[in-house]
Amino acid sequence: MVHHSLIDWQEGLSSGDLSSLFLSMGCLDRIEALDPHLKATIYLNRARSLAIAKSSDDRLRTGQRGPMLGIPVVLKDNLNWDGTATSQGSKISKNYCSPYSATVVRRLLEAGAVPVAKANMDEFAMGSSGEHSVFGVTRNPWDPSRVPGGSSSGSIVAVAAGFAPFALGTDTGGSVRLPAAFCNVTALRPTYGVLSRFGITSMASSLDQVGPVARSAQDLAMGFSVMTGRDPLDSTSLDLHGSERLANLTPGNLKGLRIGLPKEYFEDGIDPEVRLVLGTALQRLASEGAELVDVSLPYTRYAIETYYVICTSEVSSNMSRFDGVRFGLRKESSSLHGMMSCTREEGFGTEVKRRILLGAFCLSKGYYEAYYAKALKARTLLAQDFERVFREVDCVLTPVSPTVAFKIGAKTQDPLSMYMADIFTVTPSLAALPCLSIPAGFATVPDDPGKRLPVGMQLIGPPLSDVKLLEWAHAFQQVTDHHLQTPPLES
Repeated sequence: MVHHSLIDWQEGLSSGDLSSLFLSMGCLDRIEALDPHLKATIYLNRARSLAIAKSSDDRLRTGQRGPMLGIPVVLKDNLNWDGTATSQGSKISKNYCSPYSATVVRRLLEAGAVPVAKANMDEFAMGSSGEHSVFGVTRNPWDPSRVPGGSSSGSIVAVAAGFAPFALGTDTGGSVRLPAAFCNVTALRPTYGVLSRFGITSMASSLDQVGPVARSAQDLAMGFSVMTGRDPLDSTSLDLHGSERLANLTPGNLKGLRIGLPKEYFEDGIDPEVRLVLGTALQRLASEGAELVDVSLPYTRYAIETYYVICTSEVSSNMSRFDGVRFGLRKESSSLHGMMSCTREEGFGTEVKRRILLGAFCLSKGYYEAYYAKALKARTLLAQDFERVFREVDCVLTPVSPTVAFKIGAKTQDPLSMYMADIFTVTPSLAALPCLSIPAGFATVPDDPGKRLPVGMQLIGPPLSDVKLLEWAHAFQQVTDHHLQTPPLES
């Protein structure tokens, strides 16, 4: 049953040919066999997961049906699940056990989904590679010497490696989209507010979003369908128009679809092999009747600087709660100030400390107007860029990354180089737009001509066009098979 689609499993459960207990046991066995090397998961509770699976089977026997009833899922470890550790990949909260569940987790559980693991992640979701976790480096299943992307590294690898057909990550500046491109799966960053943020450990509150992950757009839509809807516990939450179409997603009409190609995303800096793969994907879209339109997003050149000023500023504020006073790690000292200082010094990793310091600097007296206030103005200009372009086209298509997955350790000593990995993903995050990473094909690796690695492409739509993006992606996946390719794992 490894690598069967969520749709196949749901049909098997509904017909009685499969049981949730059988599927969940298979997922747990596969995790235990393969994950000691991949390090995609952190916490497993076999007894609890199998008890939930048995409950889902009981519901199925009474005739209940639903898109996620009995389906195994994996949760990123910054999503609270009551009675389960929620560490955020950090030493400072390694032993914290959550007393409640995030709204998206609760809705999955109510729909009958079966969490089989909590996923590894870059510490507090700060990273683009999956290398910044106290639990170790997550490895790319297509080439374990390479990164899977981050920060939702474990959630993406769990789906790519067949640990579960559906997972939840979070996406702030590309944290599900970049690893999805590196690992050949499909991942959505919804319109800001479409999925509740209640129960997520905040990194940058104006940017964070829950990001569903699956092998295909159709599978992703099924899990997405049970989580949408306004949440009274999150004042930023929104209703999603057309969400009733998600559980039975149909291919969108590509004929006449106007796809904008922003020139700023296709300039120098993209690996030639990645460019070739994207060119082939664009030709396929055109052959299906899509209209490719050249557009411009001129303020894109300010996106990385704008993103990291705003993001680190919000990080410095959100991380202040981790002080050793109320929960998590505490290092005793002769004074309160000393205890907090020692706790944070030992509990936070290098990347988290770097971002806290950068953010504190940007918000400090004398620099607030020069950095943070100016970044907010640039953010408005970036959003206006997209507003103008969406008067001409239905969606925008860009690369997800200028390269394929890079080697583990290749960028850890060069933070700026690591930050540039997000160059194509931070802009729609700043504009609060829905965007989808889907497999586009495979590129030959320049330093290893015998190896081919996944390439992703990003579809960006106007606010609340999430369902349409998934329908268009589903149409593309009906005429291509990139998303069906699986990594060469032993089991």
